Amino acid sequence: MKNHQSMDESFLDGEHAVFLEQLYTQYQQDPRSVDAQWQAYFQQLETAPALTPAVLPAEDSAIMEHRSLQLRVSRLINAYRYLGHLEADTNPLGDYAYKVGVPQLMLEHHELENVDPDTLFNPGSFNIKAKPTLGNILRALRTTYVGTTGFEYMHILDVQEKRWLQRRIEPEMGTGKLSHPERRKILEQLTAAEGFEQYLHRRYVGQKRFGLEGGESLIPLLQTLIHEGGAQGLQEIVIGMAHRGRLNVLTNVLCKPAGDLFHEFEGKVDESYTGDVKYHKGYACDVSTAGGSVHLALAFNPSHLEIVSPVVEGAVRARQDRRQDRDGNQVLGISIHGDAAFSGQGVVMETFNMAQTRGYRTRGTIHIVINNQIGFTTSTVSDSRSTYYPTDVAKMINAPIFHVNGDDPEAVVYVTKVALEYRQLFQKDVVIDLVCYRRLGHNEADEPNMTQPVMYGIIRSLPSTRAKYAAKLAEDGVVSQAGASGLVDAYRIKLANGGITCCNSQTRSGLPAKLQTHWKQYRGQRWRQEIDTTCPLERIREISEGWVSGIPADFVVHPRVLKVLEARAAMGRGEQPADWGFGENLAYATLLAEGFEVRLSGQDCGRGTFSHRHAVLHHQQRREQWVPLQHTAEGQAKFTVIDSVLSEEAVLAFEYGYATAEPETLVIWEAQFGDFVNGAQVVIDQFISSGEQKWQRLCGLTMFLPHGLEGQGPEHSSARLERFVQMAAQENMHICIPSTPAQVFHMLRRQMIRKYRKPLIVFTPKSLLRHPLAVSTLDDFSVGKFEVVLDDADISDVEAKEKVRRVILCSGKVYYDLLEERRARALNDIAIVRIEQLYPFPAQELVDVMEYYANAEAVIWCQEEPVNQGAWNGIKHRFQAYDYAKVVCVSRPAMAAPAVGSLYMHQRQQKALVREALGLDND
Repeated sequence: MKNHQSMDESFLDGEHAVFLEQLYTQYQQDPRSVDAQWQAYFQQLETAPALTPAVLPAEDSAIMEHRSLQLRVSRLINAYRYLGHLEADTNPLGDYAYKVGVPQLMLEHHELENVDPDTLFNPGSFNIKAKPTLGNILRALRTTYVGTTGFEYMHILDVQEKRWLQRRIEPEMGTGKLSHPERRKILEQLTAAEGFEQYLHRRYVGQKRFGLEGGESLIPLLQTLIHEGGAQGLQEIVIGMAHRGRLNVLTNVLCKPAGDLFHEFEGKVDESYTGDVKYHKGYACDVSTAGGSVHLALAFNPSHLEIVSPVVEGAVRARQDRRQDRDGNQVLGISIHGDAAFSGQGVVMETFNMAQTRGYRTRGTIHIVINNQIGFTTSTVSDSRSTYYPTDVAKMINAPIFHVNGDDPEAVVYVTKVALEYRQLFQKDVVIDLVCYRRLGHNEADEPNMTQPVMYGIIRSLPSTRAKYAAKLAEDGVVSQAGASGLVDAYRIKLANGGITCCNSQTRSGLPAKLQTHWKQYRGQRWRQEIDTTCPLERIREISEGWVSGIPADFVVHPRVLKVLEARAAMGRGEQPADWGFGENLAYATLLAEGFEVRLSGQDCGRGTFSHRHAVLHHQQRREQWVPLQHTAEGQAKFTVIDSVLSEEAVLAFEYGYATAEPETLVIWEAQFGDFVNGAQVVIDQFISSGEQKWQRLCGLTMFLPHGLEGQGPEHSSARLERFVQMAAQENMHICIPSTPAQVFHMLRRQMIRKYRKPLIVFTPKSLLRHPLAVSTLDDFSVGKFEVVLDDADISDVEAKEKVRRVILCSGKVYYDLLEERRARALNDIAIVRIEQLYPFPAQELVDVMEYYANAEAVIWCQEEPVNQGAWNGIKHRFQAYDYAKVVCVSRPAMAAPAVGSLYMHQRQQKALVREALGLDND
């Protein structure tokens, strides 16, 4: 006989029939021996699909009839668990809501309509407190699963999680569980949410605020998360949300003084930055809870609705790492979404995909969907998605989803508590679908009747959530109508006074010093700072030797990788020139020894796309890894290297969030190929390039973008340098193209040692990683610094410089193409000067170098990119500003694509470009 204890949800109808026949045969022999197994079978049944009854002998038909009825009841329980949410009363718009018919929830579907409702049945794992008669079971099922909350969780694969949820919701679900003070508190929070919007609507007529009207239950929801979370040990909460309801959350949850918000409405802002609209701004504060102070941070957000979610995840992970909060019990992320954006934006899926991965997990995020059932003017069900719910994407990570009627604030509070407990216990994401509506248009000046007249006819006939709840409390004797009106007046006075409307505010700097991010030391700094980025020769030798000697004796390294490591040890001894991999890894090792953590992530970055880094060694016989940079020095800082998920947008946003929360960590994101950064352009435009000017948010994120035209076609050639030089302004970032191993070493160390934090965009090489000329000596690491301009090393004495008739300015790989051709032709009257930092533009350093070439007849800017791409259009005005108005650009002609697809065409173009730059057109 089958072992019923091992049954799962894949148990098939045919197997059910065979199993029943086997049980019946055994029953005939010894009825008592069957009964215990029969009961255990019932306890498993709710996770099984519909049952095809077996054909059984006619004898003992009464007993078998009851067995059959028991199976039907078990199927009924199972149907409510799977499908009850489809019939739940979750929509405050009532008849406007589209509902599917669910016959599986009817007694008739299971042929139970004629069964005496007082008949006792075994409820199996269904948690019922009353006597388990058919009538009581049905009432309990409907109370739990088709009330104002729809629980969607049976898609979860882990049986333990499902059992926990069932125990948590089935005996407890329903209203009336809260005490009178708790219910009054909810009314106060709804009063604040509604009163805030009404006050602004009257005081600032016609101004956009993207109000929360119709979704006011968000405020008690968030307050419940904060205070219940604090009681459970949470100490920091990072919140991300779009513009809908943001001002309300800032004032009524994060305790932003109302007067500060009024100043923003009235244009009284700090004009030393370009700034942003008020409904994009963030805030931070500390609030008191039963478990102690909780630090709240609301992330700044652009109008690209969902992009803030991975930014929040990165900020949460940084805080967890700082606290060594490996279980996520101290730091929580909350992401608030709109229904149309949640189902429409691909970054939502990308962010979910990171949820349980080693490098990006944050031990569970609570997602709140403000489901106002419309996307601007687009009807959400018919036009904005192909799924039944906007939350269906969350099923990809087996997250439970709670659909709750926003007009039932007590149900909202209840599911919020369940969601938080689930997250804390299972360390997984959970989704609350707050089904509500938008009382006004997309913004306060919009007229929604133009596109949704039926919907808004219903909405305008509805009393507000607060009005409904106040009436309910008055009916229950919790508060009088006069008392409820008094709350309205009290909040209006508090708001008009311009102070803090939250009663739980403490200070804005409550975290212990070791857990704070001290950004003040980086503000107001200039990029030219005298710092020491060198490393003593003996230390270089120790580090490079350790890369080999530190490998455990029984660790089998790939022979080619071992050869690379042995070559690096030889480089450290000065026996051969240092290559790029040596210089980069040496930079990490020295920073780690000096207490700076390093976090490197990106697709294939452990080995490196071009097999140059080898930061992670893989045992060739066992599934083991060895990371040499984690064993560089005793007491060193943490080194983390992650081969990321196959995503650019979410991963780069995550690393940006991490870097904004952790200034003392070198955070690097590497693109597999430079052009892959295209998929993350919104992060660059809205955060990396403009975050400081919009929000005064500093960030030291470093980006590695492999770049260079090498005949690999249009998609693997360009990191779109032109876009970065176009965005460069107000000292918002550094753009560097280092051309030697020593240069990348000093550049990376400069990024951390300076008391200066700006994004560093590095256009890294591909073929130069092993180019025989792209090398450095050990002295280049033990002395010197990152040179923003590199003079021609072949023309070193003053007399030779005076004879130069032509100066070629360039950056990156093309320098070596020019150098080899010049050397081959012995063109000693041509100087090649490298600009290693394109922004901030090194004007003074370039002037100092160019003074040596006062007799030059021509100054050329040479780039291998097409003339409409590359750096030229972004830097030519800088040449003009420093008396180099006659600088001529030599490049490929303007092109629609970054490069040609034919290697032969590429080589022909590159040869012609080099000859033109050297003045060999007619040769």
